[in-house]
Amino acid sequence: MKQFLVLMAVLPLLLIFLLQFSLDQVNHSRIGLLSDCIYVAREQARQKGCFTQGIRDDLKERISQILDTDPESIQIDATEDPQYRLLGGSLMEEGGLERGLIYYKISVPMGQIMAGPRLFGIREEDNQLIFAIESWTASELLP
Repeated sequence: MKQFLVLMAVLPLLLIFLLQFSLDQVNHSRIGLLSDCIYVAREQARQKGCFTQGIRDDLKERISQILDTDPESIQIDATEDPQYRLLGGSLMEEGGLERGLIYYKISVPMGQIMAGPRLFGIREEDNQLIFAIESWTASELLP
């Protein structure tokens, strides 16, 4: 009887570990899909020299469809002014170290981090994963 009671006390914790593994796999695949969407938008922005409003809208729509999230919750902070590709000696002109680079930061709420948060006393608002990709890419737009 003592072993049965111990099993009943430990079994929920063991099941949480299985659920956590599944949740981690889901989050990993969602992050992979998000990275693919951002890669496509980044390549479009390289050709245009910046993240145009059309690229931003397409990216939000694609992410919201694939990840089934609200498009309003997706935050995009990116270069809006056209950046031109650096040519031969243009690096030294005008202190142009930042010329030719396109900045972007995309933040998307992905869902839960921890399986069974109530069992561990974690509030729902503290159990949200917001994944952000922040980087620079070189512009291919010619002056």
